[in-house]
Amino acid sequence: MMDDLQKTHTPAAIQDRLRVGPTYSYLRDFIYGAVDGVVTTFAVVSGVAGAGLPSGVVIVLGAANLAGDGFSMAVSNYLGTRADRQLVERARRIEEEHVTAYPEGEREEIRQIFRAKGLSGSDLEQIVTALTSNRKRWIDTMIQEEYGLALMGATPSRAAAITFAAFVLLGALPLLPFISEFFKPGIVTKPFLVSSLVTGTAFFLVGAVKARFVLQHWYRAGVETFIVGGIAATLAYLVGVALRSVVR
Repeated sequence: MMDDLQKTHTPAAIQDRLRVGPTYSYLRDFIYGAVDGVVTTFAVVSGVAGAGLPSGVVIVLGAANLAGDGFSMAVSNYLGTRADRQLVERARRIEEEHVTAYPEGEREEIRQIFRAKGLSGSDLEQIVTALTSNRKRWIDTMIQEEYGLALMGATPSRAAAITFAAFVLLGALPLLPFISEFFKPGIVTKPFLVSSLVTGTAFFLVGAVKARFVLQHWYRAGVETFIVGGIAATLAYLVGVALRSVVR
């Protein structure tokens, strides 16, 4: 492992990595869609099962949830991600105007930003001179340091697509036992129990996969996601039981 780490820190390897630049991870978008897809679909399943309604109702409501809520989440993620990019564009326009109109004031902002980071004297002045000698670098620095915005972010359409795909693919899992029972009666004798087991496994696996990317213990992340999803499903089931008389 140390040999591999050393290879990635040779001058040539570092140069190649920096030339490519940073890449945005869409893990958040996948987890966001996957967890919500499983939670909301199984919440529908739990509520309908708690109310004692037939499998056909579970399938109809579950499919409606996959299409409607999945699309809604994808659109929301698209608009939110696009808004993040628009904030960066707005900040860039503002800083372009400020650098043009008040260059000395903007240099002083750079100076104070890096003074707050512990630089002083000639080191500080060299940093100020180096950053403000390139207009794009100057403005990029102001966007990051003054506004606290990231220069690079997700592509809105890709983030939305990943969220929707994760929502539908993972969210369909709780419905599979009911679909099997509907088309082949008797093949699944206890569809809600099987759905619960499939859903619990899905919760755990989503958390475990997330842990692979965030350096968290896989079993701890799996249990965490399992508990969160289980609470949502339990609440939905209890509501279904409480309102059972309404549909009878």
